[in-house]
Amino acid sequence: MNQTLVQKLTRTKLVDNKNAEQASSSNTLHRSVGLFPLTMIGVGATIGTGIFFTMVEAVPKAGPSVILSFLIAAITAGLTALCYAELSFRIPASGSSYSFAYATVGEFLAFIMAACLLLEYGLAASAVAIGWSDYLNNFLNNAFGWHIPEMLRTPSIVSTAHGIEFHGGHINLPPIILVCLCCLLLVRGAKESARTNAIMVMIKLVILIFFVVIAFSGFDINNFHPFFSPDGGTHYTGMAGVTAAAATVFFSFIGLDTVATAGEEVKNPTRNVPIGILAALCIVTVFYMLVAVAAMGAQPAAKFAGQEAGLAVILQNVTGQTWPALVLAAGAVISVFSVTLVTIYGQTRILYAIAKDGLISPVFQKVSPRTGSPVHNTLIVCIVVGLVAGFVDATFLWDMVSMGTLTAFSVVSLAVPVMRRKAGPSAEKGFRVPGGPYLVPGLSIAACLYLMFGLSLTTYTVFGIWMSAAILTYLLYGMRHSRLN
Repeated sequence: MNQTLVQKLTRTKLVDNKNAEQASSSNTLHRSVGLFPLTMIGVGATIGTGIFFTMVEAVPKAGPSVILSFLIAAITAGLTALCYAELSFRIPASGSSYSFAYATVGEFLAFIMAACLLLEYGLAASAVAIGWSDYLNNFLNNAFGWHIPEMLRTPSIVSTAHGIEFHGGHINLPPIILVCLCCLLLVRGAKESARTNAIMVMIKLVILIFFVVIAFSGFDINNFHPFFSPDGGTHYTGMAGVTAAAATVFFSFIGLDTVATAGEEVKNPTRNVPIGILAALCIVTVFYMLVAVAAMGAQPAAKFAGQEAGLAVILQNVTGQTWPALVLAAGAVISVFSVTLVTIYGQTRILYAIAKDGLISPVFQKVSPRTGSPVHNTLIVCIVVGLVAGFVDATFLWDMVSMGTLTAFSVVSLAVPVMRRKAGPSAEKGFRVPGGPYLVPGLSIAACLYLMFGLSLTTYTVFGIWMSAAILTYLLYGMRHSRLN
């Protein structure tokens, strides 16, 4: 109680405390997730977002060189994945980056990290659910010749070339339905959700292989010329376009973070979480590069702008038939369900970890004794995600998710050398990033900062407002109610 302000801001939660908490609390999550479903959680949260949706946003910025954008994003994610792997070995708890920061750089930065994660996961779930609506509409059109009415699949708040427009009476209903279905599954428990997700991810991978095979049959090398965008109407040229596109697609690597959020529900977490993170990264990178090359070879870059259900349309154009587009749209409807499911799951587990430390309301910590799931937490998250997805245009969301992800990855990288110093001789045991405690984390931070420069001024402004709200929340509530107070 006699701590100074600086001491309160920098106080850390001992890593060993988590075991005591689990032993003494009835509100604990169940360790029921094995290595394979854990890896599939990472793949499920990642593959789908960057490929199914952001090609439409990224290709107009970079042109065919969007392939380099995915590669840069993958390298950046790979550097951070090594940092995640070491930290998850030493701190196998729910909360991911938040828990890592709390154990290393202090309570205040941990709360700021939590705010970034909540922004990242909440908006990612909403944005992906919005994209699901396009593929659902494409599937219904090809299968039954029926479109979802315009007023029921367009949001009220839309970003246009002339600014923000409000369309009264419009609601994007399919994303709301999707979020409700995810909510019903998540309240039943993590084991059931992970098993269902693993099945959907396997379907997704098969569908993407199907796309690659057919798209390569219409491959045209001339679609890669000019390789760098000369302008594209968005004022991005050369590597500036590559950087801007890389910043946009980077959020699609949040699956790595999702693996770490499950640390408290994983069997043998010190072994399975690091392996799950690195395995998910390898699978994701291979599929991203294959699909990106196939898509760019099958369709000129100019056609990507504003294209709904882009991959399905590419297959329809290549084959001149609707059945390949129908198959892909059906696969996308299933696979994007898994992306939405695991991103909502990740956010609920972060809120659970924050509430367990007393920094937010304890309602987010309550776990159902029957299902082992934080039911009230899940319901609140799904209501917010559903409202955003139903009424806001996805254009507002993509870059904000990238900003939250890059900030989170930077703090995780910073935590590695701090953790090494605190762990002392015990840091010699288990998984460690190669090259010492500074090389890989330093490169990871530099890569994240490089991608941040590609984000817009509007993104920085909204992010600043969100961070200001987070700081006020911590000062007015979190600091006084913290268990470490």
